[in-house]
Amino acid sequence: MTAFGKLIRTTAFRLTLAYLFLFALFAAFLLGFFAWNTRRMVTEQITETVNAETTELDDEFARGGLRGLVYAIENRALRPGANLYLVTSTTGQAIAGNVGSLAPGVMGQLGWNETVYRRLDEQASNDHRALVKVSDVPGGLRLLVGRDLEERRRLFMIVASAAQFSVLVVIVLGLAGGVFVARRVLRRIDAMTGTAQRIMAGNLSERLPVGRSGDEIDRLADNLNAMLERIEALMSGLKEVSDNIAHDLKTPLTRLRNRSEEALASAKNESEYRAALERTIEESDGLIRTFNALLMIARAESGQARDNMTNFDAADVAAGIQDLYEPLAEDKGLILRATAAETPVHGNRELISQALANLVENAIKYGPPNMAAKGPTAGPDISIEARRDGERILLSVADRGPGIPEADRQRAIERFVRLEASRTQPGSGLGLSLASAVATLHGGELHLDDNKPGLKVTISIPVAPLAAGTASRSRETGLVNEAPAVEHRMA
Repeated sequence: MTAFGKLIRTTAFRLTLAYLFLFALFAAFLLGFFAWNTRRMVTEQITETVNAETTELDDEFARGGLRGLVYAIENRALRPGANLYLVTSTTGQAIAGNVGSLAPGVMGQLGWNETVYRRLDEQASNDHRALVKVSDVPGGLRLLVGRDLEERRRLFMIVASAAQFSVLVVIVLGLAGGVFVARRVLRRIDAMTGTAQRIMAGNLSERLPVGRSGDEIDRLADNLNAMLERIEALMSGLKEVSDNIAHDLKTPLTRLRNRSEEALASAKNESEYRAALERTIEESDGLIRTFNALLMIARAESGQARDNMTNFDAADVAAGIQDLYEPLAEDKGLILRATAAETPVHGNRELISQALANLVENAIKYGPPNMAAKGPTAGPDISIEARRDGERILLSVADRGPGIPEADRQRAIERFVRLEASRTQPGSGLGLSLASAVATLHGGELHLDDNKPGLKVTISIPVAPLAAGTASRSRETGLVNEAPAVEHRMA
């Protein structure tokens, strides 16, 4: 396609043509109305002048008879730019006036008429048009008074010529403006097209050019750039996840295979076979939990979990998590306590419960060992809190473990990232990733803060009212609630 063909096919050029047609039509209508109104005004002035002169000549006839009328007409006919005057007898013969000829039948019809005429001092070919009024005069005479329409014609032609020139100028300037606007838009679209082609070729770091005008194309480019950044982040995350899956799952799969081979080669009795099978099942459960965690994260990030959102009280979830994990914490010599007031949330209860469960598991796993007995008044080693802060609901889990250095907190949210280099603790490094995905799904954020000592992880999500009929209540440690459905644990 040629450059001109691309130009005339642009939306900007077509819109310019449409607006140009409408504007030219409006301008032509406006100028036509002006020309018609000008013609009408000139005609009204002529009729007023002719009526005035007819009245004056009637008065002259009343004062001086036919002689006085003829004298007045001859005097008026001698003036420069004189009107048309003609007096005829009962037989139609001209008595006085400056009209040499008229269209047939004009003098026989009383009232106004537009006719061709010729003055007495002009050649026969010099016919003009005039607006005349024929009236009766006592004695059977006819009086004609008229005005030449050349002035009206010239004024109309001036307006018509100006209208034609104006419409022509509008069309030319409109087309020039349309070409200019279309070329400007086409350059920007071509630049965006080139960038899109480079992105499709694999360079995801490219971004659409954004001007400084802030128009709709710039706003579109900003949104598309934000989308491209999101796509690039997702693709980078996918590559990183693929690498991490290959690294983190290769070891347990290899260990699973080696144990099976070892059992086949060295097991001598049923108990040894049973022990090998138990170790195989345990390793398989860990792999299943990892895949379930990945599926949960994908479900949260894709937005599919929005279909199951309901109104519920986050205080119930916090209390249920405490009931579920308090025995595990006591086995490690830790005190787990939940504190929550009524906190209405609109969201996916299962995912929020799973996210809190992951955070509590991490806190228990990395909590300090039971080095000293704790009295009944000692503070909790792990605290779960659900509270409202303005228009946000804050769900937090705080511990007194080693914490996470500030420089590593952003990286700790990534999938399969485990800051413990030796990896002596079980886990897949997906707990914080799932919590972050759940917070994002609900329009919130995940914050990692220093608990001095330890780590405080907070899920911040918007407030939503509970369904009608929910009782107001506060709960402290020791309240019995139905535990949430937490099946797929991950650290």
